[in-house]
Amino acid sequence: MSPKKDRTSSLDGDLSGILARRRSKNQLRQLTKVPPGTADFSSNNYLSLPSHPDVQRAFLAKLQKAQESNLLGSGGSRLLDGNSLTAENLEQTIAKFHNAPAGLLFNSAMDANIGLFSCIPQARDVIVYDELIHASVHDGMRLSRAERKIPFAHNMVYGEGGKNPSLERVLLALAAEDRQERQDESKSGKKNVFIAVEGVYSMDGDVTPLVDIVECTERLFPRHDAHIIVDEAHSVGVLGDCGRGLVSRLGLEDRVWARVLGFGKAIGCSGGIVLCSPTTRLYLINYARTLIYTTMMAYSSLISIETAYGFLCSGKAIPLLNHLQALIRHTHKLLQDLSDRLPRKTGLFRLHRIKPTRSSLHDKEDTQVLTPVIPVLTSHPRSLASHCQQRKFMVRPIVAPTVPKGQERIRICLHAANTFSEVEALVHAMEEWVLGQLARENGAEWRETQEVSLVEPTPGSSAKPQELNGVINKAKL
Repeated sequence: MSPKKDRTSSLDGDLSGILARRRSKNQLRQLTKVPPGTADFSSNNYLSLPSHPDVQRAFLAKLQKAQESNLLGSGGSRLLDGNSLTAENLEQTIAKFHNAPAGLLFNSAMDANIGLFSCIPQARDVIVYDELIHASVHDGMRLSRAERKIPFAHNMVYGEGGKNPSLERVLLALAAEDRQERQDESKSGKKNVFIAVEGVYSMDGDVTPLVDIVECTERLFPRHDAHIIVDEAHSVGVLGDCGRGLVSRLGLEDRVWARVLGFGKAIGCSGGIVLCSPTTRLYLINYARTLIYTTMMAYSSLISIETAYGFLCSGKAIPLLNHLQALIRHTHKLLQDLSDRLPRKTGLFRLHRIKPTRSSLHDKEDTQVLTPVIPVLTSHPRSLASHCQQRKFMVRPIVAPTVPKGQERIRICLHAANTFSEVEALVHAMEEWVLGQLARENGAEWRETQEVSLVEPTPGSSAKPQELNGVINKAKL
């Protein structure tokens, strides 16, 4: 009898070849675990709610009082046996907190985006999207019946644009088409335009110029057939009063058609919600496949979201938000000071500068509000990240294809649980790495002549290392 043939061997060989090509480009993704005792500068847990004692106690108390029979799972899809009074009450609570007419829960923000963009746009509609929009929106657009999907230059409402045109130029062309079609009797049927942006972009940490986007859209489409969708996954819990998000912070709730919120970042849970009109909610219930054909989230997930929103609604998160903003400003200053001491042409360390615009957010003291995401561009992201991780600071390298080639970076994510001394020690570790790289580039003998003496930061005080002076002077020659 001939030996049994492994039917998967051929396919596994093909897949191994594809993985090998990715490995050769140093782009192979792997699952990793965070070592215990590591300072978190990587996760999206901006408010540190899961580790907050008040949140933990409230969550456990709610579970202990639960009368639900299905504690481990919901029992089915939302349209069958997975619905509950808890879910419907939670939707109403979240919608009220964000000043929205209605809301519909999804198992994740990714499911929410895919469900929304795949079923809402109709055959003649057009989707206009920021070129850096999240992958989930791209997946939704691929499934959509929309006639066209048009990118615009990142965060550029006016001007020439670059590889892609500005939003205004895209909308001007579409508005001209719309006027022409209205005069052409052979063209029938209404065409809607959907504009997709994010509140805060997760790789660059910049805020979308939403005021300009709204005003530009309303000026060019006064008939209200252009609709703005804002993905607030990284802005909810961070921006706005008590963490209500960017749209609420700017008072644009009535001028933005829909919002997608994710609970896996500052809210510290999992799941997502679409904030929209009651009519849109009912349409999604009927047509969003990512809602219809999946099991509803478990009761424990609903309770975790309910607990987090109870914390936000009570105002208890305000001290966390204030500390986070102070920490963000301090980190930016330390990084900027380090960047200013470095040779201008080095690719080792470069901050991604966020230029203030008319739509920039400011606090009561007129200080620009920044986000917890701080990218540091570097030609050696894996080496810098590894150096920091060895010193118990968890930062991650972000490389192509996640970001464009030439824009590789490490991404610093700040959290309410981080301390000033942790930030100072992290920046010190990055400076230490830069010194080592510059020394290698300029030769070991040169390093010995610089009399480098690293200054260790002390808890509660800012480290003020002076050792880069000789490095910079030599590198500029």
